[in-house]
Amino acid sequence: MSDASGDPAAVLVELVAGKSDDELNQLATDLGVETLLGQIFAGMQQAFVPDKAVGVDATVQWDITAADGVHSWHVAVSEGACAVGPGPADAPRVTLGQSLPDFLRFIAGELDGMQAFMSGKLRLSGDLMFAQTMQGWFARG
Repeated sequence: MSDASGDPAAVLVELVAGKSDDELNQLATDLGVETLLGQIFAGMQQAFVPDKAVGVDATVQWDITAADGVHSWHVAVSEGACAVGPGPADAPRVTLGQSLPDFLRFIAGELDGMQAFMSGKLRLSGDLMFAQTMQGWFARG
């Protein structure tokens, strides 16, 4: 998911803008859900800002519900480094759940985390206070 400008975040924003849930689900199916998620989580790893996560040693799990089922990914932050990978985490500090379209909107900056949580578009379990600190860990394109 990268264009000639080399800014995958801008490409994602463009792909998501104005699309319905059905259109986003179809786009993900066409691209391959795991391929799309792999590119997004790789982008998160690249956008990680170590100075914003000083002292953090935690793993976050994402459960993303697509047309073909739930896809789990994890983000591990420790000692100023960020690692991502497919599959559930062994002992996540917090687990976030979203539909694939809402996850894409959230990552693209079209869906605010607090509004998503309050409206039921973002499900959280585990350390809810910790979840509020995570958004600052990543630079926005």
